[in-house]
Parts: sequence; structure tokens; C-alpha cells
Amino acid sequence: MQLPVYLDNNATTRCDPRVVEAMLPFFTEHYGNAASRTHRYGWAAEEAVDLAREQVAQLTGAEKQEIVFTSGATEAINLALKGVAEAYATKGRHIITVETEHKAVLDACKHLEKQGTSVTLLKVGNNGLIRPADLEAAITPQTILVCVMYANNETGVLQPIREISTICRKHGVLLMTDATQAVGKIPVDVQADGIDLMAFSAHKMHGPKGVGALYVRRKQPRVRVAAQIDGGGHERGMRSGTLNVPGIVGLGKACELAGAEMAATELRLAVLRNRLEKGLLALENITVNGSREFRLPHVTNIAFGYTEGNALLTALNRDIAVSSGSACTSALPEPSHVLTAMGLEEELAHSSLRFSVSRFTTDEEIDYAIQAVATVVETQRKLRIDI
Repeated sequence: MQLPVYLDNNATTRCDPRVVEAMLPFFTEHYGNAASRTHRYGWAAEEAVDLAREQVAQLTGAEKQEIVFTSGATEAINLALKGVAEAYATKGRHIITVETEHKAVLDACKHLEKQGTSVTLLKVGNNGLIRPADLEAAITPQTILVCVMYANNETGVLQPIREISTICRKHGVLLMTDATQAVGKIPVDVQADGIDLMAFSAHKMHGPKGVGALYVRRKQPRVRVAAQIDGGGHERGMRSGTLNVPGIVGLGKACELAGAEMAATELRLAVLRNRLEKGLLALENITVNGSREFRLPHVTNIAFGYTEGNALLTALNRDIAVSSGSACTSALPEPSHVLTAMGLEEELAHSSLRFSVSRFTTDEEIDYAIQAVATVVETQRKLRIDI
């Protein structure tokens, strides 16, 4: 067993060797530009991109023409929010989102507010879920977009996307979702779920970093998105720039593997996560943050009462790789905005850790993690009492 045990798969996942194998030829053999349509190198690259587009579409229930490749979920989120705000400015300038969204959403919305867009932030309950009635009450004639995260990156809490979609359809409002943590982990179907725009990334599902996609609905309704990067009109005019062919191939392969293995993997990850939770909850003053009914199968966010979060992480980092929240905000001294929005006091939010397993996590690693965390927590609490 390799140390430290990696239990931070919501931050990023190990690239599957099968994904790497699929990507390698496009660095050294088939290295053409997918936009070069006058020779074999370009044709081979274009064919590979087309196949990947089909693989992504098949996993998500989309049509391949609805997939726009990006550098990752953050770019996809920015393209969706800013692109819709610009394209629909004459219809309205109001967006609704949630306090517990990823910073990519919240910061993009702050940017739009500076440009005159009104943004409503919905509150969540102690379980991390919004109340659909609150969403419906917030919709106005100026509302053009509702943006609700499919699965929270810190707690794994799943929002009621289909119920939210029904409300959006009723009022003629577009629904966007950041599904970065959900795609490849659980069944996500843009048609059945009634999603109009959806952002996700390869590196959260054992693909490479630096590539992701935005789903943009083509009919019922046809969604318009104003380009945020100009120059060449790639990706149906929505995202100019030379395509990252090896990365896109990796994303496609990761989607293919996720779809083929999802049912078995989902069950196995839930067993591992529950085993970890059971072991840690045997300690006193331990609680799970967020809904335990509506959440991803591989994530748990645990509050360790009477401990200090930074000291806990420091003591663990030689043995266990975990985090106190989103990798994008791990350098910030403030407590998690997700946990405080759910009503946790700052001290308890500071003492919470996120554990996330993957297809490569073993029973041995889980058992080791339970023992290592228990030892550190007990030691930290004893030191606190002695002080």
C-alpha cells in the first residue's frame, strides 16, 4: 500500500491507464490539428475528436452536436453564465443560483453583477438542499437562467434537478447545472433531467486535467450562448481555439469507461464510503455534514468536534491525503462557505474534512485511514484538554 493514502478524489482523480493509452498516439503519431482538413494528419485528429464527442454524448444523454469542448469545467461554467447573460440580455438580466455553488459559479456571477445583471442566491437547509418553493418564488419576468449544482463538491449532496427543471420549464427559464462531480459517477441524462446547459470536466472521472465540456441544448428550446473567446469560430462558434486533441480523446475514453462500469463502481464506492464513515463515527463527537439520503456514493464530509482543522490536516498529511473543502479554495483561511451556508458554526466548519474515494481505492486503504484518523483525532483532543 502506497502512502499517503489518497482520499481526495473530488479534487482530482488518478488518470486511468486505459485513458492514458488512448491518448498517447495523439502526442507522437496522430499529432495533427483537428481543424486541418487538407491532409491525413488533420483528418485523423478530427475523427478522434468526433469519436470523443460521441462518447461524451452517450454518457450524458446528449446529441454529439450539443457538446462544446473547453479547457475544463471552470471555463465551461464561465462560457455558460456569461454567454447566456450576453445572448439573452434583451429578454432579462436576472440569474438565480445557490449559496453553496462552486466558486467558479459564484465568482462569475459577481462579475456579471458588475455589468448590471441581478443575481439571487438561494439558501439551503442544514442538509444542503434548496427548497424548490424558494426557487419558484425567486423567479421574476426578468429571470433568464437558473444555475444549480447537480452534486456539491464538498458534501456530495444531490439537488433535486428534475423538480427544479419542472419549475424552470413552467416559467420559460433556462436551467444550467455544474455537474462536474456527478458526470461519470452517477447516471446523468440531460434529456430526462431537463437540463439546458451542463458543465463538467475530465479529471474528476479518471481523465486528464485541462479538458472539459459544456452541453448546450439544440432544441426544445434551442439555447443561444455568446462566445467568450473569439478567433476562428471553432466549436460551432462558441469556443474558438485549437482543440486539445489528446485531452479530448482522454475525456471521451474516460466517459466510455465510466458508462460501461458505472453500476458496479457506484455500488462498490458506496460500500467503501460507508465503511469509512462507520469506522470514523465510532469516535465521539463526530457528525456527517449534509444529507445522507441525497448524495453521491463516494463522498463524505465529516465534522470532528473538539479538534482544530488545520492541526488535524497537518498531522494527517503524511498518511492520508484529504482536504477541508474545495481544492480551488484550500488556500483561503476562511471556513468553507458551503458548510457555513448549511448552518455550521465556524469552529465546526473549520474542523470538517472531506473524504472521497475512487475506483482505485482499496479496502486496505480504508481500514488504514480509519485507524490513522482515529489516532490523530484522539491525540489532538488529548493535547487540547492538556492545554
